Amino acid sequence: MSSREPFDDLEAELLALGDLLDVPVPPPADVAAAVRARLEAPDEASRGEVPDPAHGPVSGPVRPHSPVRRRRARWKVVTAVVLVVIAITAATPQGRAAVVRILRFAGIELRIGDTPPKAVTSVTPLPYEHPVDRDGLKAEVKFQVRTPKALGEPERTTVSDRGRVVSMFWPGGVRLDQFDGGLDPVLFKKLGPPWPDYTKVGPYQAWWVPGAHPLGYLSRLDGTEIPLRQAGPTLIWQQDALNYRLEGIKAEEEAVRVATSLG
Repeated sequence: MSSREPFDDLEAELLALGDLLDVPVPPPADVAAAVRARLEAPDEASRGEVPDPAHGPVSGPVRPHSPVRRRRARWKVVTAVVLVVIAITAATPQGRAAVVRILRFAGIELRIGDTPPKAVTSVTPLPYEHPVDRDGLKAEVKFQVRTPKALGEPERTTVSDRGRVVSMFWPGGVRLDQFDGGLDPVLFKKLGPPWPDYTKVGPYQAWWVPGAHPLGYLSRLDGTEIPLRQAGPTLIWQQDALNYRLEGIKAEEEAVRVATSLG
């Protein structure tokens, strides 16, 4: 493997991430310095492991392209970008105006603020939501519906908004929403601290929302918003042009494990 390959992958991911971020214009003058400082901050995993070609080899074990180091490098850069963007939007007047629209990903609009949003106390179903069996799924839904093997068959399944969204439910408040990956977002989340966490589901980019947060629905026809309920910890990702939202599993690692078992 060439030394460039892991950085090519990282560059592609950052370019994709950049298309999703809504940054106020113009940004503060010290943004570049903030990004550089975050990226150049040393971490314990990288000290003494990678030789500098300009100054010769260093002592100790060298693992310049191990999967662990590549993941740490990718995590470090992506985290730096997201944190700096959040800092910009929270710290500037134009940023506070734009803070309600920072990230659109996997058919979901994440609206990240600098304070926790007010909780939703009511519970509203998705538009035209109704229970279906397997035959009903085939008749009403145009995309391929998948079930996580790690969870087994759901207790019940619903279809909403004329086949636009499929929701599966398991004991303990676990649910999986899946919907076609069109250009327009379907759901929105209002978020504050703790911040969303970038992760991956196999080869697919994903975001982990660790805390409870308001969840709402966007109507594609007129753009109206429907507050739905207070949602729990959620993993969101896009896979094969479909969007997925796994809610109700408290630990990120377990949610990722379940998501990767999608059959």
